[in-house]
Amino acid sequence: MATTVLRFREGDGARWGALRDGRVAPLDGDWPTTGAFLTGGGPAAARAATAFTLDAEGLETLSPVTADGQIVCQGVNYRSHREESGLDPDGQTFNMLFCKASSCLSSGRAPIRKPAAVQLLDYEIELGLVIGAPVRAPRAFTPDDIAGVIAGLVIFDDVSARDVQLPQGQFFKGKSYRTFGPTGPWLVLVDAAELARWPELRLRLEVDGEVRQDALAGEMVYGPVETLTELSGLMDLRPGDLVATGTPGGVALKAPSAFVQKIGALLPEATKWRLFAKAQGKSPRYLRAGQTVVATIRTDDGALDLGRQETPVTDAP
Repeated sequence: MATTVLRFREGDGARWGALRDGRVAPLDGDWPTTGAFLTGGGPAAARAATAFTLDAEGLETLSPVTADGQIVCQGVNYRSHREESGLDPDGQTFNMLFCKASSCLSSGRAPIRKPAAVQLLDYEIELGLVIGAPVRAPRAFTPDDIAGVIAGLVIFDDVSARDVQLPQGQFFKGKSYRTFGPTGPWLVLVDAAELARWPELRLRLEVDGEVRQDALAGEMVYGPVETLTELSGLMDLRPGDLVATGTPGGVALKAPSAFVQKIGALLPEATKWRLFAKAQGKSPRYLRAGQTVVATIRTDDGALDLGRQETPVTDAP
């Protein structure tokens, strides 16, 4: 059985706890970061916990991934999302990688704050891989050894300002506003057998009760083995880093038709993107203040359950 942990507010600080059947066992240990927890005995303490004395619903949960780590993301990594983005669903020849600012991280229960200048606010449910061991050199990972690097799994919502991301061509800027990374509410620590079931995890996202996204993680074009192998050849990974593995179809963004794209290619850039924003702004699917986003990731048999995000959308102060 997978071990589930969370971070929760205690006084002016934070504390880790093990979660079982809605009850939390506070853990004794000085782990200020996710990396410190994963490498400093936190998982063993969670597995050994017995005193489940707190009601999880009564706690203020925090992101189980702390902001000292890196957030590495995969783009258009599901065939269905490529198709709705106006890309050839069978034509992907490379793994699209980008980063988000770690200051975007927030709790899976905290509000998504919509900046006043952002009109096209979108959601993207993603399976997050939390790194548990350092990677400092190129490695050719296999399904048998990847569990030595991936410590746990988490829900991640890659919130995106499409009217910044696309007209400006800046994924980092359009996806890095504060609160644009709801994470958790839990971190599920997995062993090799549990991690091997990642393709069976079902990603499901609703907005005000309407199902927008519903797909299995196994639909990824580039899975964890291929992605971590490629990342190891590019960069160092540290315990506590987060790899967000892309989102399935169902986001608010819809690509213009091929005809409209051909016409747009003939227009000045400023005019093209002004018309794009105007057309997209007519869609009722973009997020607005007062709505609530609910996201879950679990296997259909319930054996692996990453919890339930419930994030209201508010206007930024």
